[in-house]
Amino acid sequence: MIDQRFVLLGTLIGAAGAFVYLWKTIKGRVKPNRVSFLLWSIAPMIAFAAQVKQGVGLESLMTFSTGFLPLLTFIASFVNKKAEWKLTRFDVICGILSLIGLALWLITKVGNIAILFSIVADALAALPTLVKAYKHPETEIAWPWLATCVGIVLTLLTLKELTFANSGFIIYIFIINLMIFICCIRHSPRLGQRSETTKMKATKPSSSSPNR
Repeated sequence: MIDQRFVLLGTLIGAAGAFVYLWKTIKGRVKPNRVSFLLWSIAPMIAFAAQVKQGVGLESLMTFSTGFLPLLTFIASFVNKKAEWKLTRFDVICGILSLIGLALWLITKVGNIAILFSIVADALAALPTLVKAYKHPETEIAWPWLATCVGIVLTLLTLKELTFANSGFIIYIFIINLMIFICCIRHSPRLGQRSETTKMKATKPSSSSPNR
């Protein structure tokens, strides 16, 4: 176990990547899906509220950041005219699951149930982005996803013991971010950099547009 103050360092590393993603969104370099990022801001907030209720300490800061920073990206996406808002039945289901998780926490006061539902809701929201990163890596930037993984590892190393309350959600976040990162670099020889082949593909008209 390392000093608990490393949670702050881990959060800052993840936040640095998120702010770069935020800036790239404003500049129109990446194309975040507004529905996904809105859902990604709701689910972590449910988990954060549940963690606070159960007395989880400083490590809950990482959970909070994984919700607050996507919310900023969601807001920033309105500056980017290329940002997509493609509301589908799948998006609606994800939103309902997030609301169910929040309702269960408020009604039953059982924090682990809220955390579980928030993980399910967040995973469903992440699936369209995961597919998009695999099929259209030119619409993403890779290294911010990796930065979040590094921050989470530092947070996990500060824990005296692993419980579902203090680490369940952030372990899930590590897994999904790592998967998206791998998809982003699949066609690229360098982190977050587009290969020439990918750039050429990005300039060709497509019959379908990515979700984000």
